[in-house]
This record gives sequence, C-alpha cells and structure tokens, in this order.
Amino acid sequence: MSQKHPIIAITGSSGAGTSSVTRTFENVFRREGVKAAIIEGDSFHRYDRKEMRERQAAAEKQGNRHFSHFSAENNLFPDLEQLFCSYAESGTGRRRRYLHDAGEAAAWKQEAGTFTPWEELPADTDMLFYEGLHGAVVTPEVNIARYPDLLIGVVPVINLEWIQKLWRDKHVRGYSAEAVTDTILRRMPDYVHVIVPQFQHTHVNFQRVPVVDTSDPFIARDIPSPDESVCVIRFANPKGIDFPYLLNMIDHSWMSRANTIVVPGGKMELAMQLIFTPFVWRMMERRRAALGVL
Repeated sequence: MSQKHPIIAITGSSGAGTSSVTRTFENVFRREGVKAAIIEGDSFHRYDRKEMRERQAAAEKQGNRHFSHFSAENNLFPDLEQLFCSYAESGTGRRRRYLHDAGEAAAWKQEAGTFTPWEELPADTDMLFYEGLHGAVVTPEVNIARYPDLLIGVVPVINLEWIQKLWRDKHVRGYSAEAVTDTILRRMPDYVHVIVPQFQHTHVNFQRVPVVDTSDPFIARDIPSPDESVCVIRFANPKGIDFPYLLNMIDHSWMSRANTIVVPGGKMELAMQLIFTPFVWRMMERRRAALGVL
C-alpha cells in the first residue's frame, strides 16, 4: 500500500461483470479529476491467442483437459506483482495491452488476439487502476494482494456468472454454446484453486444474486436484468462505513449482517458511487499530503 501512489484493483472471473465496476470508477475518476494508469489483467497472460490455442491442443494430447487462462503457469504473476510493487514505491512501471478484437487491433496495425509492445506507464498519474482475473492472487511465490489500497471482488452467484459468460461469448465473440461450455469445464479446477481464494483478501465484495430461475444457465435466453436481482455488498472491515447513510440513500436496502448491506440490483451502480467516491477522496487527500501539495 502507498500514500503517494495508491492502487485500486478489481478482481473477478471471466463473465463476472468486472467491466461494469470499471465503468463506475471511470465516471468517478472523470468527475473528480483523477488521472489513473489503467491496467487490463488480460495483458498479463503469458501467451497470445494463437500460442494459447496451440499449447492447449498440445496439453489435451497429453491428457491435460484443464489447461486454462486462470492458472499461474499461463500468466505473468511475477511481472504483475513487480508492476504493483514498482508503482507503489515510485509511481512507475510497465504495461502492455491485449487486443481482443479487430477493432482494437486496427489502431495498432496488429492481429486480434496479440499483445502490444511493453511501454512505460504515463508520468505523473494519481493512482493505478487494475481490472482483471488476478488482482488478489497469493501463492507461495507471489503476493499480489498486499499492494492494492482498495481491493474489490466481483462475484455473482455461479449460475449467473455462467449465464453472463455464455451470453457474452456467444453474442459478442461469436462462440458456440458448446465451445463456451467446454471452456467453463476446462477452467473449473483453476477457478476453484486460483480465482476463488482471492476473495478472502478483498476489502469489498459485490455479489449479484438473481431472483429469477437460473437453475439451468446453459439454456437461459438472456441475462437476468438488474431489476431481477439483488446485490450483496460485504465489507471485510466495516469500520468507517456509514451504513445509516447508505440505507437512507438507497431505497429498499437492508443489512443482512453487521458487515453486509443488500441493495436492489438496479441500485448497484449508485451504491458503488456512494461507497467508492469517499475512498477515492481519501486516497487523493493522503497523496497530496504525502507529496506536500495543498
């Protein structure tokens, strides 16, 4: 953690909805005039799309049916930890981008599924913002979770997570339902052993829970809407959280435990704005104080 160079990290599985949280923070940063260095977790995969497919095929020939993007072997965990460490100490570090589709790749004159060259972070950023799969990873070799000043988990109930992934990969990325199902099954051991343990290290978890039938996510025709769900927000340390204020500002919200508030799904973004804007204020106040800037 760092007063001069704070870090915010959003962590969650593929299809969990971390991009929605990122959009909320982008709005906060824009409104508050915060210059953030944005880090996409996919850029720390070890292999590009083509090589990943080749290595997956080779692994399957050897009997390994669980070769996935979630695992330590297929990601640059030491490099991500070094980025967080370097930024916390000096506000510096290296990043690259993963080009997901032809639209992103065209600007770089590269193929989709490739990485851009490594580059230095912009100078004089106020904080680092990470969104991806591994923002709270702890292994015998690395401890990425110790660096973020604010660590947020996005963890919808598993059937909803699968529905969101199925819908996105079929309608946005053009995959078949069978291909997406195969990916879910292939990733399951790494989901259990790499993704899930991160949420014991997060400061705040957001879990969207549908209130419609999602018992068979593989036949769902659409994603349950925000109004067809509730959002469970759990704080690891509730000290300093003004729950009466949140309950007053968010209609039909309630406390389910001393550290947990439940809000209507349609109010999740409002809840994020109310919760995280003060966090960003405090980070910026501490940064200015540490730098001696009034």
